[in-house]
Amino acid sequence: MPEFATLAKVVRSGFVESVHYGSAVGLAPDGRAEVALGPVEAPVLPRSSAKPFQALACLAAGAALSGPRLAIAAGSHTGEDFHVRLVADLLGEYGLGPGHLRCPQDWPEDESTRHRLIREGHGRSPERMNCSGKHAAMLAAAVAGGWDTASYLDPDHPLQLQVRAWVEELSKERAAAVAVDGCGAPLFGLSLTGLARAVQALVLAAPGSAPRRVADAMREHPEYVGGTGHQNTELMRAIPGAVVKGGAEGVLVAATESGHTAAVKVIDGSPRATTAIALSVLGRMGCDVSGADAFARIPVVGGGVPVGEIHAV
Repeated sequence: MPEFATLAKVVRSGFVESVHYGSAVGLAPDGRAEVALGPVEAPVLPRSSAKPFQALACLAAGAALSGPRLAIAAGSHTGEDFHVRLVADLLGEYGLGPGHLRCPQDWPEDESTRHRLIREGHGRSPERMNCSGKHAAMLAAAVAGGWDTASYLDPDHPLQLQVRAWVEELSKERAAAVAVDGCGAPLFGLSLTGLARAVQALVLAAPGSAPRRVADAMREHPEYVGGTGHQNTELMRAIPGAVVKGGAEGVLVAATESGHTAAVKVIDGSPRATTAIALSVLGRMGCDVSGADAFARIPVVGGGVPVGEIHAV
């Protein structure tokens, strides 16, 4: 096992109850690694942090994506009604419907929406799944490219080959692994440094270029990258110009408007400290993240009141 770094501690009533280990890297705008904790060159699976690259491939393939549509293609939405309407509109424009989505059926992540649907007698559905925006964009790209829609998740599908090509071009690495993500889409492994480099490339791309359009859509429409109260959404609002995208199993990438970029992988898979860790890395590089102070420390509660905190080390 590589030697992982201590990234965050959970303190309850002055007692260190738990510790999160993993890797974190911070890139300066010129690409230099100013912060490197743990095995940052070891391969990781980026999970949903790869969605901006998948959205880019769909855009480059000819899908009509802009504004909120491009943001939700790059996002992990919370399944609220405005998210589902946008997904339905995109599918309908290409002569498709929810039945064409190959992501799993799921409840919305937004708690109030989920409770309302249960009260109304609804069940799980693919369009409420947090990856349905990405899947709708992939289907749109398949139609635009004249490719088969039924097999759009096949790793050898022309669209997925383009996704891989973009991942490798932006990260400047060959894919270290090919896996299946939780939503069923192909997932290409790369180092944590490569993941940071790829997101940084989106932020620093030439205005109007396809990579920059993805970054700009996410920044301008953060409510489609996450949703009401979602930490990625709120962090982008707290740091104007930032692009933030988390993924399952403790992955998160955050890039400022200047190009300073932090990428985090918590090896136990917990996401609870990833935002705080990324903010700490950005702060160590001299970035002003004071607008996001509320995310730097997570309260630990006992008896309904704060008795400690989770903080980055």
